Amino acid sequence: MHFISLQENLKKGLSIVGHITTKNINLPILNNILIKTREGNIELVSTNLEIGVTHQLRGKIEKEGEFTVDSKLITEYVSLLNGEEKVMVKEVGGELVVEAGDYKTKIKGESAKEFPLIPVMAKKNYYKCPLVEFRKALNSVVFAVSTSENRVELTGVLFSFSNKKLSLAATDSYRLAEKEIGVKYFSEDSSDEPISNEEIKLIVPAKTTQEFLRILNNWDGIELSDDIGVNIYISENQILFTIDSVELISRLISGQYPDYKQIIPTQSQTKVLVDRQELIRATKAAALFSKTGINDITLKFIKNKILISSYSGSSGESKIEISSESEGEDNEKTINYRYLLDGLSNIDGSRVKIGLVNPNTPCLLQSEKEDNYLYIVMPIRQ
Repeated sequence: MHFISLQENLKKGLSIVGHITTKNINLPILNNILIKTREGNIELVSTNLEIGVTHQLRGKIEKEGEFTVDSKLITEYVSLLNGEEKVMVKEVGGELVVEAGDYKTKIKGESAKEFPLIPVMAKKNYYKCPLVEFRKALNSVVFAVSTSENRVELTGVLFSFSNKKLSLAATDSYRLAEKEIGVKYFSEDSSDEPISNEEIKLIVPAKTTQEFLRILNNWDGIELSDDIGVNIYISENQILFTIDSVELISRLISGQYPDYKQIIPTQSQTKVLVDRQELIRATKAAALFSKTGINDITLKFIKNKILISSYSGSSGESKIEISSESEGEDNEKTINYRYLLDGLSNIDGSRVKIGLVNPNTPCLLQSEKEDNYLYIVMPIRQ
């Protein structure tokens, strides 16, 4: 194996694939990145057996071959090279020789024969959505995923494809986030026209969505144009995301996702419209006096006002009043301030709508802009 690439391109490629490499006593090669040169392509590959990432690297191939090398070591070394230099990489006698300008090193590696195979999915039919929109949607729900393994299905994000729309939802039973965006479906028989209205639901592991978000968040400059899209391929138990030169494949979570639609309030006894930043600031102030481990604050909704209070026997108490626009009955809700702030920080617009039925039912938050995003917080039982 022998190829030449720009330091900037190699550095970016290594950072994309190297993040999921993991220490594994039983399979130490999982800490390595696989470098392949074949059929005119330079590929960087990594896997942790649950997720596989592949990146097509730009460069000139001198000799085909494949080799694996420690992910952290090669990534850190290449990042220290001159950004304008061409980097020569070749495998010689079980070592990876890396040369750039006055820098020359040999990194011990391992044969690619022991590297796990990355599953290959047929790329016949796929969904497509704009990068920026998809990234924003994922960011706005993934934080609500459960971290408890007691209910495995809640440790992932629910993807629901139907009628040219993609709905993303996540819940940990204490709060729920849902975002809907437009999506197109294509088949190998028709590359230009969406042709399917079939509803498909699948659960994508939170670690998978977080890793793909990390990749998307590193996209910058001209790569953020509206023309750049994310392609999503689905099989019975796997999902494949592709964008430009990067592919990420992952297993899906098996199981039945709960019918969360049942807990979304359809009517409200109290409707409130309030400045989002003002509510965030008041919530943070009241949070300073919430009970440790409970994180409770109480919101009282009265005519065109919200009274936010908290009390702790160890630190004191706080009472804050902010103005709002309201209609309906007076109401009250005690909730976890962290959950409230999570929702407020992901709602667009300067004002947020709050809907309430009674103190014991979920609190519904939406943007005044009606942007297909909703967030629900369950009350703390008194």
